[in-house]
Amino acid sequence: MRHLFIINPSAGKSGSTDLLVRQIEALDLDAEIFYTRQSGDAQRITEEAAAQGIPLRVYACGGDGTLNEVVNGAAGHDHVAVTNVSKGTGNDFLKIFGPDAKRRFSDLRALSSGPQALFDVMNCNGRLGIGTICAGVDARIAADVHKYKRLPLVSGIGAYLLALVVNVLFKRLSQPMSITLGGQTRAGETVILCVCNGRYYGGGFMPVGEAMPDDGVLDVLVVPKVSRFTFFRFVSKYASGQYKKYPDLISDYHGGQISFSSSQELVAVVDGEVMRDRAFTVRLDQRKVWFFYPAGLSYEPSV
Repeated sequence: MRHLFIINPSAGKSGSTDLLVRQIEALDLDAEIFYTRQSGDAQRITEEAAAQGIPLRVYACGGDGTLNEVVNGAAGHDHVAVTNVSKGTGNDFLKIFGPDAKRRFSDLRALSSGPQALFDVMNCNGRLGIGTICAGVDARIAADVHKYKRLPLVSGIGAYLLALVVNVLFKRLSQPMSITLGGQTRAGETVILCVCNGRYYGGGFMPVGEAMPDDGVLDVLVVPKVSRFTFFRFVSKYASGQYKKYPDLISDYHGGQISFSSSQELVAVVDGEVMRDRAFTVRLDQRKVWFFYPAGLSYEPSV
């Protein structure tokens, strides 16, 4: 078994890369280490390694974006399994494994010999995702975080707060959108559109607490135009998975495909990766991806 560690050196705190390398070198594994330098490197490295046809475990050492690239490179290859070693600020996908997931996935010895499960993969205009896809004000906030991070003296949390204030208080909450679900199309202003294969996004939002990454179902929530007062009143309910209590505010759909479009440019965020277009189709891909994790953990929803 070949073990491939793909490290995003720009993710995590200062010194985290050196510490991780020392932990890898202490393992008794057939291990190789690669570093990403630009967007797309993790996917390319994974694709090249998968093409060799040797049983392979790929460790995405970074945040959700690094994991997303590795998934795009590994999906559909039965001899390749992937995982995520927490090195980023988000790592939302790992939260399906419980509150102690980040620490447990940092135990490389336990992780390397852990079990694996076959997970569904979402396809959004050709981009694959394993966790969540959002395309409302939450997506625009996430996209702007990347922009504001480039400003001098603006930290990660500062960029998020700035993006939140600008998009919620000074811009329109909703956008015109035509949405097709289950053969039915509805048109109107939309505040939030979220497609879940995993359960978490946005640093801790859990809109569909029962979502499973291996059930062959996309769990979709749509919130139409609401006032800012209503938005602030119910957003915590949405974030904690209470959508069933608010059917007048939140529509839910559970199936295999959703399409949405607008006369305006839309922003969709796939596992933290930003896409821009006027029309998107999200569907379950025919390909799946093997995901390995430490023994003793479960991705079943807690009761």
